Amino acid sequence: MSAFMSAIGKLVRTTAFKLSLAYLLIFTVFAFVGLGYVAWNAQRLLTEQFVSTIESEIDSLSSLYRFGGLRRLVTSVERRSRAPGALIYLVTTETGERIAGNVGALPPDVLGRTGQFETLYNRTDETETRPDVAIVRVYLLPGGFRLLVGRDIEERRRLRDIIQRAFGYSLLFIGVLGCLGGWFITRRVLKRVDDMTDITRHIMAGDLGGRLKVAGTGDELDRLAQNLNAMLDRIGELMRGMQEVSDNIAHDLKTPLTRLRNKADEALRTAKTPDELKTALEATIDESDNLIRIFNALLMIARLEAGSAREGLADFDAAEAVRGVAELYDALAEEAGVDLEVSVEDNLPVHGSRELLGQAMSNLLDNALKYGASSDTPNKTISVSAHRRDGEVLIAVADRGLGIPESERGRVLERFVRLETARSRPGFGLGLSLVAAVARLHGGVLRLEDNEPGLRVVLALPLKAVELPQTSLQTAA
Repeated sequence: MSAFMSAIGKLVRTTAFKLSLAYLLIFTVFAFVGLGYVAWNAQRLLTEQFVSTIESEIDSLSSLYRFGGLRRLVTSVERRSRAPGALIYLVTTETGERIAGNVGALPPDVLGRTGQFETLYNRTDETETRPDVAIVRVYLLPGGFRLLVGRDIEERRRLRDIIQRAFGYSLLFIGVLGCLGGWFITRRVLKRVDDMTDITRHIMAGDLGGRLKVAGTGDELDRLAQNLNAMLDRIGELMRGMQEVSDNIAHDLKTPLTRLRNKADEALRTAKTPDELKTALEATIDESDNLIRIFNALLMIARLEAGSAREGLADFDAAEAVRGVAELYDALAEEAGVDLEVSVEDNLPVHGSRELLGQAMSNLLDNALKYGASSDTPNKTISVSAHRRDGEVLIAVADRGLGIPESERGRVLERFVRLETARSRPGFGLGLSLVAAVARLHGGVLRLEDNEPGLRVVLALPLKAVELPQTSLQTAA
């Protein structure tokens, strides 16, 4: 019994049940207002018909009195009184003595009133003492005689009783139907919510692979489940990323840390002169700087993926940023014996961070110089381009190096991933990961394409529909 009451209490407390109850009350109010309006109009129409019938009878009888006198009036009243129906008649003297009609008793002040009104009465042929009610009118005839014509309102009472019963049955029907409908809807909604709750409990218990069921109806619960599943997918990606970072840090940083310790230990054991100690200390500082750069890159990627860098985003011209970075690398490319070709379209507004885009471009140009300049191909050219296409700003850096196999292009965007062909060159495997994080922060994507030969890296960012300041356009020009 307690379990049943607990289930009922849980059902009543749900939002779906409360909404169903509110809709039921609103519908009931409107239904009763509509039925009441119909009942009021029906009563009014009946009353108007009664009054019209009374007036017609009075006109007819008063005409008989004018042309045929009292005798003809009494004869007609007696004949009409004996006819079946709800009309009542009474002809009296000036003092109220009954002459003809089917009315046996009236309240004492009725014959002195004017206009249409309701009154109690008894018929002459009735044995019951309970009076009836009728709408009557008293008409004063020439000579002081009074004519009373009325219409019994029993039909109106029966109509009112019928409407009252209809009210009661309607209330009962609406209540039962509303409760059953509310119970059905609430149970259906509550079952889906309970299913979601059970799955979330499993997820909180550690089963991160669990997902909420989508019924396919497209309702608000389906949309909620889809959004929560997308959020869980993103959380899963971040958790896998954290696990990968932890594993990569444990493996990839072990070597430089070991090398750093061995150099310091060797310096302590073998250094004899200040110059030897200075050389060992410089090597130790270089290794420490490499470690600091790794941690800075990891922190930057983590900030970008967490979205904490969104506060400083603003509208700027990507063409300026690309040209500026390309100019900085012009001398480095010339020193490395590489031709740097730059083709940048004017006025490329984007919303984001100029500094982060510059950092991404620097990483791409560093990789292009590292792998493009050291290749065996005679055409050592690096091309930098930026143009708009289909609502996007496409920023591309292409080299003529060895390139990346198509099967490995997705993997190299992960942290600390380095291909076998790149093991002999300096680096930590974080450059492309940082560029991919910058692309996601700006709402864009990073694509790796074949440059035949070499690698073409495309950073696609959404084009911002803004009017850049004139000074920025002049600078870009």
